Amino acid sequence: MLEPKNNDELPPIPPKRYFTIGEVGELCAVKPHVLRYWEAEFPQLKPVKRRGNRRYYQRQDVILIRQIKSLLYEQGYTIGGARQKMSDSPEDLTKSNVNSSEIKSLVRDLEEVIGRL
Repeated sequence: MLEPKNNDELPPIPPKRYFTIGEVGELCAVKPHVLRYWEAEFPQLKPVKRRGNRRYYQRQDVILIRQIKSLLYEQGYTIGGARQKMSDSPEDLTKSNVNSSEIKSLVRDLEEVIGRL
């Protein structure tokens, strides 16, 4: 979903269970007030809320935020268009431009490597 150039600019997601809104803002290069707004606009984005309504995001939330950011800022979707794209079938979001012959070739190569092991 994210453009390759965007992946290089964003820091890797550390192996943590929960992230604060400030940490997610830094990981996704988005301000906290934007994250709170997106939470209201995208029903898929539901961080865990604990003590005093503090938000704690999980890894899949961070990935989802990066997808939303890509749709809005990189691909030029409106909030409504991005919401519709996100609510469409999940396979559309993860679909790449790889055709079946490339996949079959990769499978053959992997089987060959496994055979050598």
